[in-house]
Amino acid sequence: MTLVYIVEDEDSIRDLVLYALRTSGFTGQGFESSKELFPALQTKIPDLILLDIMLPHMDGLSVLKSIRENTQTREIPVIMITAKGDEYDRVRGLDLGADDYVTKPFSVLELLSRIRAVLRRSTTKQSADEVLFYENISLDPVRHSVKVDSQSVELTLKEFETLQIMMENPGIVFSRSRLLSAVWGMDFDGGTRTVDMHIKTLRRKLGTAREAIQTVRGIGYRVGGD
Repeated sequence: MTLVYIVEDEDSIRDLVLYALRTSGFTGQGFESSKELFPALQTKIPDLILLDIMLPHMDGLSVLKSIRENTQTREIPVIMITAKGDEYDRVRGLDLGADDYVTKPFSVLELLSRIRAVLRRSTTKQSADEVLFYENISLDPVRHSVKVDSQSVELTLKEFETLQIMMENPGIVFSRSRLLSAVWGMDFDGGTRTVDMHIKTLRRKLGTAREAIQTVRGIGYRVGGD
């Protein structure tokens, strides 16, 4: 049975979500803070984590960062639950590796729908282990590393995924909406300027290899091509 952890310090919300999970065929386990979550992760890895941002001791974004930096937990799908609804907070959470977000107050039915959607994306995602190359850029999906001229380049998760999907399809033009859907998810409503912002910072970080990402005017972006 699918195991879902929820980290939420408000008892009423945590109990409501746990009840909804259990009546919908999931196994749920709740935690008030990271102090309870991290020991549990050492015992059993869940199929998905629901993670509130405003937590005592260690905020949710810091918890997410720690999860993504640990090789044992980095692949766990995470949905952020937050009272902060502006675009900056959503983008920051997604850049740190969140798979989706739900803004309080939320519908339990919507939350369950998002859980199922994230789990579907997680189980159907192909785990390619082949290192990708384009000119002087190398991208290793397993080690989650990018190098330019053999020098490591530090990218956020969304920058990495944007570069990966284009390097996997050299010469193919990706519209902004297609990249938004593929990298940020169908439900993300931050707008296509989010893509432009990430392409801009990605090019800057790639340095001498920045021209590998080409703009196709009026359409979108690609790696390689004429």
